[in-house]
Amino acid sequence: MKNIRNFCIIAHIDHGKSTLADRLLETTKTVTDKDHQAQVLDDMDLERERGITIKSHAIQMDYELEGQKYKLNLIDTPGHVDFSYEVSRSIAACEGALLIVDATQGIQAQTISNLYLAIENDLEIIPVLNKMDMDTAMPEEVKDQIVELLGGNREDIIEASGKTGMGVEEILKRIVQNIPSPQGNENEPLQAMIFDSVFNSYRGIIAYFKIKNGTINKGDHVKFFNTKKQYFAEEIGVLRLKQESRNSLSAGDVGYIISGIKESKEVKVGDTITHVEKPCAKAVEGFEEVKPMVYAGIYPIDTEDYEDLRYSIEKLQLNDASLSFEPESSLALGFGFRCGFLGMLHMEIVQERLDREFDMNVITTVPNVSYIVQTKKGDIIEVHNPSGLPDIGIIEEIREPFIEAQIITKTEFYGQVMKLCLDKRGDLIKENYLSADRAELTFHIPLAEIVFDFYDKLKSISKGYASLDYHHLDYRKAKLVKLDILVNGERVDALSSLIHEDNAYRLGRKMTDKLSELIPRHQFAVPIQAAIGAKIIARSTIKAVRKDVTAKCYGGDITRKRKLLEKQKKGKKRMKQIGNVEIPQNAFMAVLKLD
Repeated sequence: MKNIRNFCIIAHIDHGKSTLADRLLETTKTVTDKDHQAQVLDDMDLERERGITIKSHAIQMDYELEGQKYKLNLIDTPGHVDFSYEVSRSIAACEGALLIVDATQGIQAQTISNLYLAIENDLEIIPVLNKMDMDTAMPEEVKDQIVELLGGNREDIIEASGKTGMGVEEILKRIVQNIPSPQGNENEPLQAMIFDSVFNSYRGIIAYFKIKNGTINKGDHVKFFNTKKQYFAEEIGVLRLKQESRNSLSAGDVGYIISGIKESKEVKVGDTITHVEKPCAKAVEGFEEVKPMVYAGIYPIDTEDYEDLRYSIEKLQLNDASLSFEPESSLALGFGFRCGFLGMLHMEIVQERLDREFDMNVITTVPNVSYIVQTKKGDIIEVHNPSGLPDIGIIEEIREPFIEAQIITKTEFYGQVMKLCLDKRGDLIKENYLSADRAELTFHIPLAEIVFDFYDKLKSISKGYASLDYHHLDYRKAKLVKLDILVNGERVDALSSLIHEDNAYRLGRKMTDKLSELIPRHQFAVPIQAAIGAKIIARSTIKAVRKDVTAKCYGGDITRKRKLLEKQKKGKKRMKQIGNVEIPQNAFMAVLKLD
């Protein structure tokens, strides 16, 4: 056990974690030339196309130093704020972390947030300065920032480059020397924590675990602590580039177990595996349930696909424990699911994965956050969906979630970033200059305001230099109203949204204008209205497709034309009463992208 090292790689998005992981795998000869490709561990097509890591990936490497052989278990983690839950799970399975900072960009918000996660778990931190081969690298300035953040000596910071392989040997040496080996006892009852799971259509569910105490052998009779389910360990092994089976794993090892589990509900990430005969006294601690930030409805385009969609989301949830869902129904869209996501990128990725991996075509409703409603009787109701809002007459107050946002930006963009946050109803709490040209701003902002396009706007006004990290604060009283969209006099519940009173008119106007462009013309005029309660605040009309009924009248008395037009008008009126307006899917999508 003293020759095992478990570590993860943490950094802000785009600081070169996956590229550096490639070099570590090459140097330790874990990956042969035949298998080599850029970002070896990013095995999802989506990750390669976008150049981001979505899932944490675990792999074992062998390394020899001064005649001793070591087993290094590496976990490469995502850098985007939406996937910080993946990072927290990976950190729970490690004793040390490589903190990677881009020498051309310096410390960013997500670097700090991931660093705090690691420090809370008492991990040994090894600072690495990446992209040293770039002409725009500013090693001295960035080293000052790291020393200010972490303390320690400037000499301890390893200069490296994922592209050229510079500094990789030094990193491997430092991992062996500085990161402690796992603590545990092979002779105690088995205690292994599940930190991830994947679904294989032939073998069922494969759970990844880290053994804290005890030993597990192939064929052992094991049980899961929280779900109380019992299984036989049909196959256990370690995670190399491909899974390699072993007959036995003991304390400190990271590996996988296949036991023919078919039901996704039976595997909970964070659960503990133990023996049936000699169970451990308590589960491994240090694991909290994930809290979704954004809610949206996902509906199948064909109502017959409802069961297939349920099956697909359950399979996806195995691979992505931060996705939560419950059934719901809508008048406009039929039966579907209310899903909880960690942010807008997470929502986009889930939608894309449903399409690619399960061939599910879905409609997503307007995303919103959860609100707390207090009624006049004193009851407290949690509302995830505008249609679940009680009658306006019985509401005492509505409270909305607030977050604390930390933004790190160059001082030249300070004014624009400040304006953006204040426009989004934010309050400036504190400002802090990290160096002469970098400032850290802390705001309290309503979560609903940053859900849509805040991140995109922040990136564009700061030319990509500003970085954002946020965490949930509390719920605060707000003047919110429910904005309904009526198409041909009927409410479309999938387009309803809860919005601040001051923004309601502007958004209502935009939505009616946008929908009038996207809904195709009918034989009758279609009014599109935005309403708050019974009060209409905006309206657009889609003109009817009409035949020129007066074309055959050449001159003559005007009453002849009038008579034909009146007759047509009556027909249109009757048609409107029985007519049905179909809203195309791109109309739902366009409303999400409204500026």
